[in-house]
Amino acid sequence: MDNLKALVITNHGILPAELTNFPLLSSLSNLKKIRLEKVSIPPCGFTSTRFEKLEKISLVLCHISQALTSSSNLVISEALPNLMEINIDYCNDLVELPPEIGQLAEMKRLRITNCHNLTALPREIGGLVNLEELRISSCIEIAELPDSIGNLHKLSSLDISECADIKRLPEQIRELQNLRRIQMMGCSKDFELPESILNLEHLEEVKCDEETAGVWQPFVGFLENLTIKVNKEDINLNWLNGGRF
Repeated sequence: MDNLKALVITNHGILPAELTNFPLLSSLSNLKKIRLEKVSIPPCGFTSTRFEKLEKISLVLCHISQALTSSSNLVISEALPNLMEINIDYCNDLVELPPEIGQLAEMKRLRITNCHNLTALPREIGGLVNLEELRISSCIEIAELPDSIGNLHKLSSLDISECADIKRLPEQIRELQNLRRIQMMGCSKDFELPESILNLEHLEEVKCDEETAGVWQPFVGFLENLTIKVNKEDINLNWLNGGRF
């Protein structure tokens, strides 16, 4: 097992299964990727021991509430020194991210989707200075992005789709000079953009709905590389052909 580089654990039961002896995973010295589905991870599960080479964590339908919180023995940056990607999907007990997540200096991709009880991103997220992609789609309780997002100078892709409570981008968005893509399908029709959006000279693509496309129109003439792509719902009624009600 010493050469194992990827570990996938999938529970096909109805309820999340308890994952015991979690620290034993650190004995897999070459492990680079972990994907867990429908399991319950103990508090400080990922920080109770060192995962020296772990680069990617994917958690789907898991109970993870305190899994990434620093333990009494290790802070998260010591436990996961080479972590570059976190994917969290449908983990409904996730209410907040631990502030310590901002210590993961090697992180390049943070994707959190369909976590319907996540209420906010910590301001410490600004510590992810190498982050290139931030996706928080379908996190319906998040009402704003922290001002510290302006510290993410390497960010090239931002996705806030289906976060209807987010009504505007922070002024500090102007600091994201490497931002190329923004996705915001399903956002509020009352969405507002700060004038500082004009600083995003390298912004190439915005994907949005017809309701929010108009918000971007005043800026198109000033951002010469920008293309607005409107997401149109495609409803196929071919199944009605010859069918019955």
